[in-house]
Amino acid sequence: MKAYVFPGQGAQFTGMGKDLYENSTLAKDLFEKANEILGFRITDIMFEGTAEELKETKVTQPAIFLHSVILAKTLNDFNPEMVAGHSLGEFSSLVANGVLSFEDGLLLVSKRALAMQKACEIMPSTMAAVLGLADNIVEDVCASIEGIVVAANYNCPGQLVISGETSAVEKACEAMKVAGAKRALILPVGGGFHSPMMEPAREELASAIEATTFSTPICPVYQNVTATAVFDANEIKKNLIIQLTAPVKWTQSVQQMITDGATLFTEVGPGKVLTGLIGKIDREAITVNV
Repeated sequence: MKAYVFPGQGAQFTGMGKDLYENSTLAKDLFEKANEILGFRITDIMFEGTAEELKETKVTQPAIFLHSVILAKTLNDFNPEMVAGHSLGEFSSLVANGVLSFEDGLLLVSKRALAMQKACEIMPSTMAAVLGLADNIVEDVCASIEGIVVAANYNCPGQLVISGETSAVEKACEAMKVAGAKRALILPVGGGFHSPMMEPAREELASAIEATTFSTPICPVYQNVTATAVFDANEIKKNLIIQLTAPVKWTQSVQQMITDGATLFTEVGPGKVLTGLIGKIDREAITVNV
């Protein structure tokens, strides 16, 4: 079975999408439509902007979404039998499987980015990568720390990202090293995503999601929150609201997709982060990038 996967924040690069824009009339039309919807020329930043400009959350999230979704729409043989996306990439996957329209997907991603940026300004928060520890040990260490720090991204075996209040994450990093972690390092991110620190953003995004039409998918989406195949539009909507404050179960999602018959994983969008992770989750998995 063909599985298509869509990357999240961090996959951006200067010049992303420029080839698509220049070589496809459909892509050019969609990029220009995106400029109108967003109210600024995001294409100028994507194609010519600096790495710093691209790192702004209000730019990064729509930019990655646009690159992934427009690329999918220009593929001749795009015929997904299952889809999944990492964090932000879940929105791309929902456009790809027909749940969201291009316009609604972009509006939600833009609102999500702004709401997350606002939440980051309320209280100092951050994330850290923990390498070389079993998931349950990372979870136990987080539970032992005073303050808010939780497991946020289950990326692959031996690689788990934690998230929460800056001081609690820093304490947790020291405790992880004592527990035997190979590395525990603070990430250069805007805040504590996929943790209770994003509750203000979740509340803000919930009303926008509730007001948006979600259609029946053409194929199942393996959502971050459940790591299982979801077919029901209302359930997809509910899980998407929870996603902002809940962990990204990427390892579990990929394992479930393989159990359910995935034979080929195609990463659609900038970078090769997900194919790299999938290779670590299952060494026999066949992966390609487009």
